[in-house]
Amino acid sequence: MARPITLCTGQWADLPLKVLAEKTSSWGYDGLELACWGDHMDVDRAATDKGYCEQQLEILDNHGLKLFAISNHLAGQLVCDPNNDSRSDAFAPKDCAGNAEKKREWAVEAMKNTSRAAQNLGIDVVNGFTGSSIWHMFYSFPPVSAGAIDEGFKYFAEMWNPILDVFDECGVKFALEVHPTEIAFDIVTTHRAIEAINGREAFGFNFDPSHLQWQMVDPALFIHEFSDRIYHVHMKDAAVQLNGKSGILASHLDFGHKDRGWDFRSLGHGDVDFEEIIRALNHINYNGPLSVEWEDSGMEREYGAKEALQFVKDINFEPSTIAFDAAFDDK
Repeated sequence: MARPITLCTGQWADLPLKVLAEKTSSWGYDGLELACWGDHMDVDRAATDKGYCEQQLEILDNHGLKLFAISNHLAGQLVCDPNNDSRSDAFAPKDCAGNAEKKREWAVEAMKNTSRAAQNLGIDVVNGFTGSSIWHMFYSFPPVSAGAIDEGFKYFAEMWNPILDVFDECGVKFALEVHPTEIAFDIVTTHRAIEAINGREAFGFNFDPSHLQWQMVDPALFIHEFSDRIYHVHMKDAAVQLNGKSGILASHLDFGHKDRGWDFRSLGHGDVDFEEIIRALNHINYNGPLSVEWEDSGMEREYGAKEALQFVKDINFEPSTIAFDAAFDDK
């Protein structure tokens, strides 16, 4: 059976869930990956109110859609992020604005409630971010000591182990979207993050090739490297578009700017080799959803979502059940 194809609702949170569910169903998606903002999923409510969970699931069911995962990237980011400027104020309740530690305290409880919400929804994967207290040190000037980086991974473990304890209690796994600004952003730092929490099973990955592609990390290699921890998959493309003016760090240019050194693209319009990704997923026997996270500043989003669905349908092949040369075997 081919893997189900879902749509991540994070980029569609301006639409009521009922409206988006109707659209998504008409396009032919199998389900939604609900973002925990907008009116799509209130995790604090879902953690204690099973009636609310049934209400949200009914909206999907009425349109023939299924739920495989929810995503709480915004709260997750605040757990380890320095939270010291106004950019993240909108991620938390208004009474947390300007108070880094109040935002952090709220985020920790929100992530614990996200695992409880997932349990009440009958699913076992939560996607999200971890934040990082050391991401801003990625370039070593002023000089960064090895001890400072060690402390960053130690702090990640101190903050996330109690959250992961609740995930374990709920029978839910947390899938980090490996991503610049997170504690793990490439293969090397991903290994280090796993080591920091002593390899506990509750911590795995929402594989998203786009964030690896522009860093020139091989996305398929990531799948093979962490084959037992790929808990969810995002389908998203990216293109490196260096033109001699800007560099790979994007020059403080907005997404969609013609001189930006890299950008997200709708599926099939960037540099990601999705055939190799599907082959790698087949190799590790991943049968979970392929969730389209649609981001492309140069394309109308409904056109893009429909085109992306067809792209994934065309590439979503299953592994062979026989050896191609079995007919020549005379044994």
